[in-house]
Amino acid sequence: MEFGVVLQPNPPARNVVETMRRADEAGFRYGWTFDSHVLWQETFLLYPLILESTSLVVGPMVTNPGTRDWSVIASTFATLNDTYGNRTICGIGRGDSALRYIGRPPVSLATLSSAMTVIKGLAEGHEVTHHGQPLRIPWVSPGASLPMWMAGYGPKALRLVGEQADGFILQTADPDIARWTFGAVRSAAAAADRDPAAITMCVAAPAYVGTDLAHQRSQLRWFGGMVGNHVADLVARYGTDGPVPRALTDYIAGREAYDYSHHGRADNESTDFVPDSIVDRFCLVGPAAAHIERLRELASIGADQFSVYLMHDAEQATLDAYRDEIIPALS
Repeated sequence: MEFGVVLQPNPPARNVVETMRRADEAGFRYGWTFDSHVLWQETFLLYPLILESTSLVVGPMVTNPGTRDWSVIASTFATLNDTYGNRTICGIGRGDSALRYIGRPPVSLATLSSAMTVIKGLAEGHEVTHHGQPLRIPWVSPGASLPMWMAGYGPKALRLVGEQADGFILQTADPDIARWTFGAVRSAAAAADRDPAAITMCVAAPAYVGTDLAHQRSQLRWFGGMVGNHVADLVARYGTDGPVPRALTDYIAGREAYDYSHHGRADNESTDFVPDSIVDRFCLVGPAAAHIERLRELASIGADQFSVYLMHDAEQATLDAYRDEIIPALS
């Protein structure tokens, strides 16, 4: 299993770069950032600084096709890869905070599918059809590569991952949900005559190493609220008795309004509906041994990477524990 770290691009940018540098030294291989350009600083401007300072592979977790023109996204990745080697990944989804916060809805899966084709094609030097006309970036070097890792939860999204994406990002560390989503992605890949084993499975969730479970839960409850935004969309579309497992949908019954101004933050007051049991299932808490046990289970299900949302009040202690105990046990 490989490891990544996920950060919010809060100012000052030098702190984000420094944390990425420490993660690199601790044995993490991937450096991911949120992409919500109003709530946080512009994430793509940070990547040259991170690439210069570390050996990490970098990318957004996740960008979306609605904020920027797809050719801009492709050119940005192509420029980074041309400068620093093929060290980027395009994590992408329908969009949540980046779009909703500026009054726009997430894009459709059909739009997401087209965007992945155009962005990957352009960034790798191929000709695509964009805005109804043929388009190619002429300066892209031969051998340029941009893996597309798609995030999603619902049956149609999982099918699209299997049919088209190079990797799957599951934003929860619940083993039962991992079994269902990984299985759905692999089945869709096989049905599309693709090799299911060629799709990288990435689990991304907060991790807090320590012994004070009550405090850890209070620091990570925000994640259940963030996931709940996507689950609410699924319930609206499929209902509570549809194809989405109740392990994913039941907990949002008490969900009310959600304040995106506190999105992804430990002080988010819109997450009171999230019970301790969901925090324990969706996140990694407890001492290092508990993290190792959960990660071994996720690896047995097929997780190739675990990426840590490092957003709480013990970031360095958690990095140290992963460096000293957890990454060596899983590598």
